[in-house]
Amino acid sequence: MLRGRSQAPGERGAVRARHVGAPATYGQVVTANLIGEYLRARREQVRPEDVGIAVTNHRRVPGLRRDEVAMLAGVSTEYYTRLEQGRDRHPSAQVLDAVARALGLDGASTAHLHDLADPAPRRRRAQRRAERVRPSVSQLVESWAHTPAFVQGRHLDVLAANRLAVALSPLFAPGTNLLRTVLLEPGALTSPAEVEAVAADLVAVLRNAAGPDVDDPRLAELVGELSVRSDLFRRLWARHDVRRHPGGGVYRVQHPQVGELELRYDKFAVADADDQVLVVYQAEPGSRSAESLALLSTITGSAPPAQQWRLAPQHSPDGTGVTTTDERASRRS
Repeated sequence: MLRGRSQAPGERGAVRARHVGAPATYGQVVTANLIGEYLRARREQVRPEDVGIAVTNHRRVPGLRRDEVAMLAGVSTEYYTRLEQGRDRHPSAQVLDAVARALGLDGASTAHLHDLADPAPRRRRAQRRAERVRPSVSQLVESWAHTPAFVQGRHLDVLAANRLAVALSPLFAPGTNLLRTVLLEPGALTSPAEVEAVAADLVAVLRNAAGPDVDDPRLAELVGELSVRSDLFRRLWARHDVRRHPGGGVYRVQHPQVGELELRYDKFAVADADDQVLVVYQAEPGSRSAESLALLSTITGSAPPAQQWRLAPQHSPDGTGVTTTDERASRRS
């Protein structure tokens, strides 16, 4: 049996805090002990051999045991158990960093752990308001007739988009929720493996944006619906993976009207907008993709976006870099 130290520098004594009021929920999922749920989920995903612990044939739990995490973090097993059980609601930053190192958490996951331990009431209150894009931002996006762009909210809703973005992919139409579409729209992706890969990234981005804001009505609604309707979502949400939005990437699409396009996309945080992100696409100047994008812009100016085409997305690392095929062409073949 591995034994942790009796007390680590910065380790605080037990806090016999009682639960105040009813447990918070994500839909039907009770989340009163957010930090405990997160730590359990993360330690279950760490293989003992990856942290230098010999593996026997008699392990009864997936991943690491509590005493093993405590040893690696340099805290007592008793204290770590209290932390995971939610009986110490105010661990020190030093202890949290030690536990994060023991679990091999990256920067985003470590920051998420700190947020769960010290949630910010201001963020939770702000999320009770419906997300809206500032009129000046909407006007800016709409003014880019030759540049596809849309604004994505903290819950992966498309809040605003210009005509060229919708012509590029209906997935970018205002009102679309990227995660919901990937999980629930029949034929949204071409294979179960692609669905899982794309959904895993989106779920991690959603959880990172949500943090400890369990009283956010829109989050509760979305998580509740997806928990009921998608086995894959329930499994991914239970992993507690977190991931920040990537700053950019490459978007490839075989468009039925203008052919193959290869575009770069970049993401920009919208100031004072509660995790809203502006996503902008552009082609390499002088390239064939630039010519095709200019042609699509011309077509878009003469036809309503909703009447132009439907897409079946094939791959998306984060919900905005979707490679797509034309469903009509697939039916003709």
